Amino acid sequence: MSAITGIYHYNEEPLTPVLTNNLIQAFQQYPADHVQTWNHNNIFLGCHAQWITPESIGERLPYYDYEKRLAITADAIIDNRDELFDRLQVGKKERKTIPDSQLILLAYYKWGEKVPKHLIGDFSFMIWDEKNKKLFGARDFSGARTLYFYHDQSRFAFSTTIEPLFQLPYIVKTLNEEWLAEFLAIPGMVEAVDTKSTAYKSIYQLPPSHSITVANDKVTLLRYSTINFNEKLKLKSNGEYEEAFQDVFQKAVTSRIRTYGKVGAQLSGGLDSGSVVSFAANALQKEEKQLHTFSYIPEESFIDWTPYYFIPDERPFIKETVDYVGNINDQYLDFPGQSPLTEVDDFLSIMEMPYKFFDNSFWLKGINEKAHQQGIKILLNGARGNYSISWGSRTLTVDYYATLLRKLKWVQLYHDLGLYCKNFKTGKSRVLPIVTKKAFPIATNRLIKDDQSDYMFPMLVNPELESKTNVLEKLKEFGVDITGNSYEKPNEARRKHFENLYTWNKTGTANTKLSLRYALWDRDPTNDLRVIRFCLAIPDEQYVNSGLERSLIRRATKKYLPDKVRLNQHSRGIQGADVIHRMNSNWTTFIEEINQLIKDTRVAELLNIKVIKNAISSIGESPPPEIIFDDNFRILTRSLVMYRFIKNFN
Repeated sequence: MSAITGIYHYNEEPLTPVLTNNLIQAFQQYPADHVQTWNHNNIFLGCHAQWITPESIGERLPYYDYEKRLAITADAIIDNRDELFDRLQVGKKERKTIPDSQLILLAYYKWGEKVPKHLIGDFSFMIWDEKNKKLFGARDFSGARTLYFYHDQSRFAFSTTIEPLFQLPYIVKTLNEEWLAEFLAIPGMVEAVDTKSTAYKSIYQLPPSHSITVANDKVTLLRYSTINFNEKLKLKSNGEYEEAFQDVFQKAVTSRIRTYGKVGAQLSGGLDSGSVVSFAANALQKEEKQLHTFSYIPEESFIDWTPYYFIPDERPFIKETVDYVGNINDQYLDFPGQSPLTEVDDFLSIMEMPYKFFDNSFWLKGINEKAHQQGIKILLNGARGNYSISWGSRTLTVDYYATLLRKLKWVQLYHDLGLYCKNFKTGKSRVLPIVTKKAFPIATNRLIKDDQSDYMFPMLVNPELESKTNVLEKLKEFGVDITGNSYEKPNEARRKHFENLYTWNKTGTANTKLSLRYALWDRDPTNDLRVIRFCLAIPDEQYVNSGLERSLIRRATKKYLPDKVRLNQHSRGIQGADVIHRMNSNWTTFIEEINQLIKDTRVAELLNIKVIKNAISSIGESPPPEIIFDDNFRILTRSLVMYRFIKNFN
């Protein structure tokens, strides 16, 4: 709901108006409903407020409680308000007017530094505890909201975004070579494994699931939350699992549509966003509100080149969901003339650092912009769904059947495999050999070894920088695959996703900064902590039974989604299929700029020029549309983003 900032001088040196004004004025690029500050001698708090929830309208933030001698500034929406009010014994009449920031303050007064463990929602906040002479803050478990900070021997400063901190005269703007090396060396979408670091040497970020305490001239970070994989939920029947899922997911969705404004949602033709939209539209109907959906589609001139199992234009599936669910105002956006290439500079300005999600950057920004123009205050999505509500890929399904085979559960295997083959219109004679190989470790190892080649993702980081930062050893210590070609069992990959915080940062960074620019809040019910805990506690068979991949979500949405969407296992959407089509008119300019960066000595210190030259040679002057799947295309687009970032920095 807000961009927050503050300064704390340990040595009790008074704060000058110039320092505090520069901090808060750096937020002027973002729309605001109200701007307020609070300071007392050597402590300053500021808030550039955007009102989202009903309780936030007219909210005093920063807020100082004279009785408790506590001050708070917060960027937060708390979803378990009723539970917290009950535990804090707050009267029913008072609850409707207490904003989330004051609720956090009440919780801190009761639980102290353990308060983040009790909060569910998207938040970052800082509290000045005057009695104990300390600053305390926290960032939500998945890092949905950002919080950056600087500290030295006598000062501490924090901000929702990075740029305001550089308005302080004692903070030097210097690139962080170790972060840049990690960014370039990691083949996947992870930006860096050091969750505390940023692209700037003097600026740190509070990692997801962490609290921060500033006291006695020291800054202490503590991880307050970890995902428990050992809790298991055992119910009596499939129906009970489905009902339990519907209950927890409806609570997550309903708590995330709390706003005085309009509610929107990103909608594709798949299960995750479709489930979010269905549960949200039903809940909004009770409030006599309509859900506004925004769907990305290819340009009209795009010619589909993809295999039959990909769907670049998901309108047929989206319209099925819209018609079936009802209470939806659906919109289809093709952003004519725009491409990832046309938006690089603006997206770098939004992100304040290099980014990797090149293909979908322009339409993510475009959907937020369209939603803002229509008065949307909450924009729902289902981004975490693949790891929570719709878990259960084909690989997990085959692994499950292999387990049945090893345990000699012939009857159940015959039954489940029969349903699977019926759904996929294939025969047991084709599927059973695959299951048999999976069932026995030696055969499985051979199968994996045979399927893998010696290919390795090209190392984009400059060899000298790689050696200087020792980045490859660091990535290995964190268990990061640097080949781009390793095999992981599904459950191992899922565990790593939830245990390793470096997988979370990029989503929170993009969502926070887009929401500030467009005065709305991106919210993901599939990322609700209650939903995640529930989904991780469910036995594997609930995700694969009835011959269905992603079985639980398909069964649980029987009355929520049309069968064409709910039972579709033969095709899936691909939202980047028209990237080359969109870039074609600027392709020559794109390659010319890549050739320019090769000659730039500043970039040569970071990037592996030989790898970039090989990528240019491999792709050529007239690339086919399927080049979007090629690592050489990723090499060139990441090089371009880094080049623009370095140029803008200098």
